[in-house]
Parts: sequence; structure tokens; C-alpha cells
Amino acid sequence: MAAHGKPAPPRGGRLSLMLEPWCYLSPALVLIVMVMVVPLFVGISYAFQDVQILKPFSRGWIGLEHFEKLLTGDKVFYRALGNTAWWTIASVTLQFAFGLGLALLLNRKFAGKRLVQAIVLLPWAVPTFLSGLTWAWLFNPVIGPLPHWFFALGLMKEPYSILGDPGLAMWGPIIANVWFGIPFFAITLLAALQAIPDEMYEAAAIDGATDLQQFLHVTLPYLAPMIAITVLLRTIWISNFADLIVVMTNGGPANTTQILPSLIFTTAYKQLDFGYASAIACVLLGLLLLYTAILFRLRRNMRSTT
Repeated sequence: MAAHGKPAPPRGGRLSLMLEPWCYLSPALVLIVMVMVVPLFVGISYAFQDVQILKPFSRGWIGLEHFEKLLTGDKVFYRALGNTAWWTIASVTLQFAFGLGLALLLNRKFAGKRLVQAIVLLPWAVPTFLSGLTWAWLFNPVIGPLPHWFFALGLMKEPYSILGDPGLAMWGPIIANVWFGIPFFAITLLAALQAIPDEMYEAAAIDGATDLQQFLHVTLPYLAPMIAITVLLRTIWISNFADLIVVMTNGGPANTTQILPSLIFTTAYKQLDFGYASAIACVLLGLLLLYTAILFRLRRNMRSTT
């Protein structure tokens, strides 16, 4: 006899109730397994095989040989690893700073606010391939305007190709990526800003808080969860994002703009070595999982202390 006087269902009935939700979910689960899980494990298995398109008869299990070569003798890999950190940190930091400033501006009332909000979303409406081509044209020393503007401002001795300068080449894709990613931070942070109760600012103003003190003690604490989530997501996306670099510089000159995703693309689709490319992808996957675990651990510690 069940609680509240209701008879308990028979054992077969309980089993049917337990399996019923899984029956409804089974088409979606099968689709997820076929589209996501199977390719993931197949890709990981390639890292332990010799999979070269130009050598179809050399295929076979080679164990950790790819990882040994990668970690002990591949200078391009270590250069790409450092470039990935630089590319990700610079892009996320600048996107967040400009996105937060834009969100604070759009949170105020002014004429033409809706038009500005629509224009802010414009970079996201442009395909990344087209964005890369556009910015490559802007940096072109012959037909592009930017080198001539920098020369006119005295920032250059003569108009030359910034994307061809090993010391400056990485800044080209970073600037294009900042332009492309500002709308993400601006829109998400603007939504969070509009959720802050006006009473909090009114109480702070009555207590004599300045605008800076209101920003530090009211705005930032309310934005903190959204900032953590957006920075986490954007960091993972940017560290996996190679479209702009492939289109604008193709990793050059001399691998100075090569990052891990572009190195994976080059190794797989130009050198046709899918096994070695999968080993690089596994290292990138491990680094991103480690980063995510550390960030979630920090968030848990922050919650326990507050």
C-alpha cells in the first residue's frame, strides 16, 4: 500500500513509468550520439593512428607516437600554443572592455538609441569569412586605407603590409576579432544591466555614493555572474576560432600568427595528416577542459565564501 492510501503500481508498471521519458527522448539521444559522440571518439582514435591521405597503406595503430613528437620536437606547436594564449587573452580582454563600455552607454537614454543598438549587432550579421576578407583589404598597403592613415598620423614611416610584418601581424586578426566580438559582450551585459533594480542606485545616491562608487559597489556585483559566464564562453569560442586567421594571414608570416586551431586545419587539410592533426586537437581539448574545471572551481569557492 502506497502513501496517502493510494495503491502502489505493480512492478511492471513502475518499470514502464521509468522508461517512458527515455522512450520520448530516444530519437534526440540517438541523434546526439550519432552526430556528436561518435565523431568525437573517432577523432580521438585518429590521434593514436597513422592516418595520412597521401599514404593510404601506412594506416595503423602507433600508440603515443604523435604525442611524443608533438611535445618533444615540434617547435611550430609550441609557437602556436603561445600564439593561442596571446590571441585569446588579447581578444577577450579588448572585447570585454569595449563591450562593457558600449553596454553602459546603451543603458542610458539618448536620441537614436534603437538605431545604435541595431548598428551594434551589425558585425555579427557579417559572415566571418567575409569579415576576414574585408579586414585583409583594409590592411592592404596598396589598396587598403589603414596603412595610409597610420602613415598620415606619423605611426608608420611608410605604408607597408602590417599582416606581413612578423612583429605586428597578429594584431591584424586580433583587431578584426575584437570588432567581430564586441556585440556579444555589449548585448549580454546590457541585458544584465537592465535587470538591476533602480532602487539600488537611488539608495546609493541617497547615501552619497559617487558614480564610480555606484559602479564598483552596485553595478559590478550584479554583473559578476554574467561576466563570469560570458568570459568563460567567449574564451572557449575564441581559442577554437581560426576563421579570421586562416583568411587574413593563413598562419604566416613564418608561423607568427599560427594558433592551434589554424595549425590543426593546416595539418589536416594541407598536409593531409589527419592523425597528427587529431593529436593537436586532443591537446587543445585537454587544455580547454582544464581551463573550464579551474574556472568552475574558482566560482564554487567564491560562492562558498560569499
